[in-house]
Amino acid sequence: MDLQASDSPLLEITNATVEFEKLVAVDGVSLSLRKGDLLGLIGPNGAGKTTLLRVAAGLQPTNSGEVRVLGEIAAPGESVLRHIGFTPDVPAVYNELTVKDFLRFIGYGYDLSESDIYERTFFWLEKVWLLEKANQKIKGLSRGMKQRLGIARALLPNPAVILLDEPAAGLDPAGRVQFRQLLVSLREQGKALIISSHILADMAEYCTHIAIMSHGKIIRHGTVSEVSGEADALRCRYTIVLASPVADASRKLASIDDVSDVEIDRDRITLTYHADRLNASRLLTEMISLNLPVASFIENRADLEEVYLKSGVKQVD
Repeated sequence: MDLQASDSPLLEITNATVEFEKLVAVDGVSLSLRKGDLLGLIGPNGAGKTTLLRVAAGLQPTNSGEVRVLGEIAAPGESVLRHIGFTPDVPAVYNELTVKDFLRFIGYGYDLSESDIYERTFFWLEKVWLLEKANQKIKGLSRGMKQRLGIARALLPNPAVILLDEPAAGLDPAGRVQFRQLLVSLREQGKALIISSHILADMAEYCTHIAIMSHGKIIRHGTVSEVSGEADALRCRYTIVLASPVADASRKLASIDDVSDVEIDRDRITLTYHADRLNASRLLTEMISLNLPVASFIENRADLEEVYLKSGVKQVD
């Protein structure tokens, strides 16, 4: 498949089901990712996220359904799996090898030339901020550094599909910022990515799509704006801060058609009104015409943490 010319899905999961005795870990899941798609997979422990990633990576056989990568069936032993980069939440490494020798070993497994291995090793070590650790044995690395090395290992063969299970779990705040930048860069290169994470605050910044998983099923899926939009997409909450309190602010706001749920705390006002930029502009214009000294005006959309908590998903025991 010509990745530059084609808009065909890079990854297709169709009705995938995985059962372990009486446990249905993945229950009829279907997903499709194209170039530049970055899917954030969220859900409680035991929801089936890791099993689904292993299915997508061709490491976990399914009881039913199929996985296609670049249009070809992806199953254990198939050559198309070379186009997948996968990192589990605890990356598998060889502690007695140095960082660069470990990546060199991985490169040989993909039949890369010596020159490609050298170039890619130092390229990705720089991208994951491990260049200074190239000659250090892996056993001396922190958990966060091993996490970064796992990411470099997944990216070394230049895969079209990238699957990362809790990749930011061991990263410090600065590392998380750099990691977000790396993910955006990969997305812009036309890769298709699935990231499983419990750090929901970060995901809205780099994901194009979100899927909420519970008891093996995808219970909510869509673009970030679709998933994080309020239940009533036609209306939303606004927060307005006045330059100073206005004694009759409540009366003035009541005169604006369709304003509801007004709450006033001195110079801070929250209310509900029609959504979208045009309606926000109208609301602001009317407030100013009523001599309300607006100092700041913010449209509030529910964030992913709020959406997740309202989804009713419970921890799996």
